[in-house]
Amino acid sequence: MLLRKILLGAPVLVLGLLIQSVLWVPTYEEQTRGNPRRLVQFVTGSLGDASLLNPILAADSASSELAGLIFEGLVDRDEELRFRGRLAERWEIEEEASFLIHRPPKGCEGMSMEDLFQWLQEKLGSWPQVKRVEISPGEERRETVEVSEAGTRRKVGVRISIPPKVKVLLREVDQDFFQKLEGLLGDGYFSSFAPEVHCEFSEKLDPATQKRLAGELISATEHHPIITFHLRKGIMFHDGSPVTSKDVLFTYNAIMDPANLSPRMPDFEPVLRIETPDDLTVRVVYKRLYSPALGTWSMGILPQHLLNEEALAREAAQRGLDPKTFSIRQSGFNRRPVGCGPFKFHEWKSDQYVILKRFDNYWEGPPNYEEYAFRIIPDLLTQEMEFYAGTIDSYAVQPHQVERLKGDPRYQAFSGLSFGYTYIGYNMRREPFRDSRVRKALGMAIDVEKILKYVLHGQGERITGPFPKQTDYYDHTIEPIPYDPRGALKLLEEAGWKRDSLGKLVKNGQQMRFTLITNSGNDIRKAILAIAQDSWRQLGIDVRTDTVEWAVFINERINKRDFDAVVLGWSMGIDPDLYQIWHSSQTGPNQLNFVGFQDPSADELIVRIRQEYDHEKQVDLCRRLHRIIAREQPYTFLYVSKWTAVLDRRIVIMERDANGNPVYRRITPTKTGNYAFHFNRWIKLPHVPVFSE
Repeated sequence: MLLRKILLGAPVLVLGLLIQSVLWVPTYEEQTRGNPRRLVQFVTGSLGDASLLNPILAADSASSELAGLIFEGLVDRDEELRFRGRLAERWEIEEEASFLIHRPPKGCEGMSMEDLFQWLQEKLGSWPQVKRVEISPGEERRETVEVSEAGTRRKVGVRISIPPKVKVLLREVDQDFFQKLEGLLGDGYFSSFAPEVHCEFSEKLDPATQKRLAGELISATEHHPIITFHLRKGIMFHDGSPVTSKDVLFTYNAIMDPANLSPRMPDFEPVLRIETPDDLTVRVVYKRLYSPALGTWSMGILPQHLLNEEALAREAAQRGLDPKTFSIRQSGFNRRPVGCGPFKFHEWKSDQYVILKRFDNYWEGPPNYEEYAFRIIPDLLTQEMEFYAGTIDSYAVQPHQVERLKGDPRYQAFSGLSFGYTYIGYNMRREPFRDSRVRKALGMAIDVEKILKYVLHGQGERITGPFPKQTDYYDHTIEPIPYDPRGALKLLEEAGWKRDSLGKLVKNGQQMRFTLITNSGNDIRKAILAIAQDSWRQLGIDVRTDTVEWAVFINERINKRDFDAVVLGWSMGIDPDLYQIWHSSQTGPNQLNFVGFQDPSADELIVRIRQEYDHEKQVDLCRRLHRIIAREQPYTFLYVSKWTAVLDRRIVIMERDANGNPVYRRITPTKTGNYAFHFNRWIKLPHVPVFSE
C-alpha cells in the first residue's frame, strides 16, 4: 500500500506541487521503517509514458524499456558485446550456396551430364568447408511478370528454362565462395551467365526490359545463410504455457504481417523462410547474405496462443469489432502483455505508473526485486528532488551536476561513452564542400576541446569516425584532426582560397559564404553553431547560422537537401552496418546519406561489412572504412557525449554462494554503458555492505 500511495500521490509538473511533494513524500528511511518491502521494490522515473507493451510494435524508449523486462529474445549481448544465448541455448550458422551449370566448366567440355555431376561431387566434396553437395537436374517453370511501358501496366507470361543446379552446404558463411569456385569452373564463369537466354516471354519486349526482368527471375548464384537455433527446455510464459519454436515462427509472421504495421519489418525482410522441425528447433533461411541477422533475434518472442488468428477473432467479437480487420495492433494484449521475461505485467495507470511483478519461474532464476515500478514524472527537477528523497531509485544526471554528485557519499555514480556522436555535416553537392581539403580545413579551424570543456562540462570525448568508440570496429589509431587555424588557411590556399587585403577568404573574386543550421530547442547544438561560426569567420568566411523547428528542419531542409552545413548527431547501435548512412545509393531525397558522400571503395567495404559473418574479418573491413571516411571528412566529427547516472550506494548485486549465503558485488557498467546489465541480481539493502572483492 505504501508504494501505491507514493505512486498515486507523487506530483508531476507544477512548481507549487513540487514544493508540496518535497514536504510530503516520505524519505527512504521513513518508507522502510516498519515496511521492509520497500527494500524489494525498485522505482524508476520516466519523462514520458509508454505507448504499448509489445516488442514487435514498440517504437519509443519507455515502451521498449518495459517490454525488455517482460519479454525475452533468442539472444542478446554479453558484457563484452559478444552474442550470448537467452531463449536459445545455442545456435549454428551455415550457408547453402547454389549455382547453375549454364555451360561446361573449364576442362569438362564434351563430358556427359552424369560424369559432370560426379566430377563436381568429388571436387567440391574434398573442400574442407563443404558439408554436403546436392545436384538437381534442369527444369522448366512458368511465371507471370508485370511490365510497365508507356505509362501502362500489363501482365506478361514467361517460360523459364532453368539449367541444372548445384547446392553446396558450407560449414560457415563465405561471401567469397563463388570467387573461389571460379578457380575450379573457370574465370568469368558466373559473369558470363545471360539470364535472358533462359527466359521466353509470351510477347516481344524491349531488349533492356527483357534483360532486367530475366535477371529478377533467374540468377547464376545464390547465397542462403542459415541460422539454426536450439531453444532451452522448460521455459514458460507468464501464464504457464511453454515457449516453443511455434512461438518464434508466430512472432516472425506477426512482424511481417502488413496489418500490424511493425517497425521491425525491415530487420526481418531478408528472411526467406523459417522451419520448425520440432518444438525446440528453429531453422531460419535467409534470401541473401545479411550479417546483422543474428542480432535481430534479440526481439522479444510473443505467445502465439494468445495472439493467433483464433484468439484475435474471439477478442474482436467480445469487443464488437470486425474480426476481418482486427489485428495485433488493436489487441488489448498491448496493455496487458504476457511474456517470458524476468518480470510479469501487473498494472498500468496511464500517465501515472506501470507496475511489474517478479516472475518466480523465470528460466535464469527470479530477480531479487519483487516489484518494478515505472513512474511517469515529466519534469527533470521533480525527478531530481524525488531521487534525493528516495522515492525513486535512479536519476539520469545532467552534465553540470556530475562533479557535485560524484563526490556525494550517499550515491554511487556511473558514467560512460554514449553509442553515437555529434558532427557537422557538409552538403557535398554544393561548393565549396566538394573539395576534401576545404572540409578538412573547416574542421581544423574548430577548437573541439573548447566545446568539450565549456559546453559539455567535460562530459564528452573526441571521435574520428562513424563507429561507436567502445566497439572493436572503431580504429583508435586514427588521430583527431588537430586544432590548427594556420594549417587550415594553408589547406584552403591549396584549394584556391586566399585571404584578400580585407581578410576575406576569396576564390575567383567570390568570398566563401554559407549557412550553418541545426534544429531549435537544443542548447548544446546552438552553442556549437556559435563556436563554429566564430572560428570560420576568423578565417575570413562569411558564415551565417540558423535554427529551425524540428519538423521543418527534417522535412524541408534535410530530406530535401536544402542546406549548406548542419550540426546533427547519430545514435548508433552495436551492429556495424552503415549502409543507410554512408552508401552512395542512399543519397536521394528522404534517405540518410543526406550529405551526398560517394566513394567506390567505401561502397565496396560497406557491402562487404553487411555480408561478413566472421567477427575479426568484419573488424578489419570496418577499420578500413573508418580510415576512408576520416580521410575524406564528409563530416567534421566532433565528440561522443558521456552518460552519467547515480544510484543509492545501498543498491548492490546480490548472489548466493554454494551454502546459500548472500555475496555482494559492486555494480559496474558494460562496454555498452549498460550499468543495469545485472539488474535481476540487484537489491537495495538497509546499509552499505562489505563487498567480497
